[in-house]
Amino acid sequence: MRIAITSLLFALSILAHAEPVPLFDGKTFAGWEGDIGSVWRIEDGAFVAGSLEKKQENNNFLATTKNYGDFELTLKWKLEGTEGFVNGGVQFRTKRVPNHHEVSGFQADLGKGYDGALYDESRRKKIMAKPTPEVLAKAQKPLGEWNEYRIRAEGARIQIWLNGVQTVDYTETEAGIDTTGIIAVQIHGGATSIVRYKDLMIEELEAKK
Repeated sequence: MRIAITSLLFALSILAHAEPVPLFDGKTFAGWEGDIGSVWRIEDGAFVAGSLEKKQENNNFLATTKNYGDFELTLKWKLEGTEGFVNGGVQFRTKRVPNHHEVSGFQADLGKGYDGALYDESRRKKIMAKPTPEVLAKAQKPLGEWNEYRIRAEGARIQIWLNGVQTVDYTETEAGIDTTGIIAVQIHGGATSIVRYKDLMIEELEAKK
């Protein structure tokens, strides 16, 4: 009986702490929606958008078809560019703006001057938290190299790590800010650039009460 109870408790602990699962299979757009083909493509196991020969006119987002609340997400990203506002981002707790190319919600920003920062896209339209220059110097890699983001959203607390260095530890205090929404990856408009995202893994967390 004791062995059976121990086995049950062990099984319950596994369920409570689910292993991360792939958010992108590296081959198809299953579970994602957006301007597939016209903006977004898959190359070498990565979501890719943009060109070094042609400017991206508007912000564009490839988004999950599922909403997420509390989670921990890891992924790798690479950004290259020759002119304009070379930038991208990882949206979360986000909504698409109806009849518009924009989305509204939190973003783990990326690009010169924005790496490791938490931005509020199309809502408050400002940086909510960002690393100090000293922290960023430890975390940042040169443009064109693969970087890794770890994003943890748990209740009102949002944490971001860039290449293993924590850059943001933010607690939301404003009422009415969404705690669930889609996850999306961005290419920013107004630049001749290419952005890549791969190895997206997510662990859904039990919502904090």
